[in-house]
Formats: sequence, C-alpha cells, structure tokens
Amino acid sequence: MTTPTATGAFAVDALLAEARSSTGGLDDFGDARFMPALHRLCESLEREAKLSPTGVYLMRTKLISQLVNRLRLEDYFKQHPEIANEVIAAPVVIVGLPRTGTTKLHRLLSRDPRFHWMAWWESIYPVPFAGETLQQPSARIAQARSDVQAMTTAMPKLTAIHPMDADAADEEVMLMEHSFLSAFNAYADVPSYMQWMDAQDQRPAYAFLKRMLQFLQWQKRQRGITAERWVLKAPHHLLRMGVLLDEFPGARVIQTHRDPKSSIPSIASFIHTLWCIYSDNASAAAAGREWNDLMRRALLHTMQIRDQRGGAAFCDVRFIDTVKRPMEVVSQVYAFLGQDLPPAIAETMRRWLVEDEKSHQGGHDYTAAQFGLSDAQIEQDFAAYIARHLG
Repeated sequence: MTTPTATGAFAVDALLAEARSSTGGLDDFGDARFMPALHRLCESLEREAKLSPTGVYLMRTKLISQLVNRLRLEDYFKQHPEIANEVIAAPVVIVGLPRTGTTKLHRLLSRDPRFHWMAWWESIYPVPFAGETLQQPSARIAQARSDVQAMTTAMPKLTAIHPMDADAADEEVMLMEHSFLSAFNAYADVPSYMQWMDAQDQRPAYAFLKRMLQFLQWQKRQRGITAERWVLKAPHHLLRMGVLLDEFPGARVIQTHRDPKSSIPSIASFIHTLWCIYSDNASAAAAGREWNDLMRRALLHTMQIRDQRGGAAFCDVRFIDTVKRPMEVVSQVYAFLGQDLPPAIAETMRRWLVEDEKSHQGGHDYTAAQFGLSDAQIEQDFAAYIARHLG
C-alpha cells in the first residue's frame, strides 16, 4: 500500500526541505520510522481538518519546528555521544482521563526535588536555541512565556479549562509529537490519521520519548540539576499502556479516576476549544464523539493490561480526593512508591497548594448535549470502567 502524499501547505518534501534549511543544512532526522506517520498526518490535515488560514500557518509552523528539533537533537547526540549514556530510571507515570486531576497531582509531585519533571517550555522548546548556552536556557523560557501569554490572551477560556504556565510541569506527549505518532486530534479533526495510527506499532514513539528524556536529563545535568527519576503525566498512555510498561521497565503508574459523566463532556469542551484555534468550522459534536470513543477504548486497554500483568505497578487515586484531600493522596502515593516524604518537602507542597488555588480563574461551563453526548450514553459506554473503579 502506497503512502499518501499531501500537496500544498502540507507537502512533506517541502516541510523537510524547510527544516533542513532552517538548521543550516542538517540532514539527519534520526529514526526514519516517523516518515509514514508524517505523510498520513499531512494528508489528513490537508483533506479533513478544515483548517483556517491561521490554522494552516500554526500547524505548518508546528510541524516544521518539530522537524527542526529532530535534526538538532540528532546533531547534539553526534556532538555529545555521552547523552546516550544517560540512564532513565523507572519513572512514576500519572495517567487518567483528562480533567481528572492529573495536572494538579503532577505539579504537586514536581515540588519534590528527587523527581525530574519537564516544564512546558522544555516540552515546546526541548532543543537549545542557536547561540543559547546549555547552562542558561533563558531565551527558550522567555519565548515560552510569551507564547503562553499570547495563547491565553487570544483564547481566555483556556485558562479556566487548563492552567497554562510555561514554568510548570506539563505533558511529555508534546515530546512524543516529534514522532508524528501522537494525539494530533487534540488540535484538529483528523479521523483518517487517527484510524491509521491506532493500527500502528507505537514503539517508535516511546523509543523517541526515551531519547528525548535522555536529552533533557543531560541538559538538566549541565544546569546542575540531578534527581532520582522522572515523574511523567499524559492521558495519551492509557491506550498504549502495554508499550509504556515495556519501554520503561519498572515504571510505577498512578491512575486517576472520575465519573466519566463529568470528565468526558469536560474533555470535549477542552478539545473543541483547541480545535477552534485551528479551524473556523470545528464541530462540537465531532469533538465529543471522537474523544468519547477514544477515552472509552483507552480505559478498556489499560484495564486489560492490568488484568494481564497484575496490579502491583498501579496506584488508584480518585479525583475528588486530589481536590479535597491532596496531601492525603500524596501520602498514599508515597506509600505506594515505598518512598519517604521529608517534612520540608511536604511543607513545600502545602505552600504550592495555597498558591495554586489562587491561580484558578473563572469557571468552565458546558453540558454533554453541547457535544452530542448524554449522561445515559456515557454511562453505557463506560459501564465496565465505572463498575471496576467507581462502583
């Protein structure tokens, strides 16, 4: 079967050429398994996503930036072969449906200096800018802060849905996007790409994630930052739990839980808000259907993996506890990890919780019906999950 080829703004050859030109002629993109995914994504963006002119510009800029990062990443590995010796210890990985307290818990655990974590600026700009020293990533941080300001100004609703902070811990899925085997349906309606991706081997994406973590960990070391292991977070892993556990042996997984009747419409609202950045014709119902089905399959997959491999690697946390009793949840998590919680670190966490409460802005109003969903349908679709984890 031939690989589809996009034309116009998303012509793959043109994207690759522009990335090479932007790096002064670097030509090694690394593991070539990203190419079929890039072709499929570009075709879907062109034919299905209904991108606005602004959306075309933003998405094209994103793809070129990710290709540039691949080129510069490989160049760093060639110039500094010791990066490949960075050991990624078994991480702590927070998973759960979006809107179930994963961000709050992730940022709370990031207060512990024994954990490595990735700030939003590192996820967007993982490779040092030209002329920027490894010890002082100030240019990348400044650019990321400017980006966040621009996004929240253009789309104030984002702040109420997801706390945007360039300096705070965020999802590694943005690193995985560089493999082009990732959740691009968070930005646009790309059904043929998602259907194709679901049938693909996901190991290249996770191998690339590990390579990126080595690179970020090496950079942190140049800044004098060391830690015992990473704390990661991404709902993306729910549909790929088996691959995650294979690629990161010994990983400890914290799974957050919330009634899907609350979380699924909230996810749909968030996704539709993002789609509206890239398209003037984003369908609320399509966003609801897409993410309802995706999250249903994701939870079923993780349930299956837990049945197959046993539950010792998993710790279950309820959303309401993360919101109402966060330090009790922290105690539960640290007991699960077999890790002590020194009083000084616990106090740092408590201070962060106070500041975090002050940062929440506005409400997030939505109904299931706005997104072509209903409570009865969600309850039926997620019946097996609800019975096991919320019964």
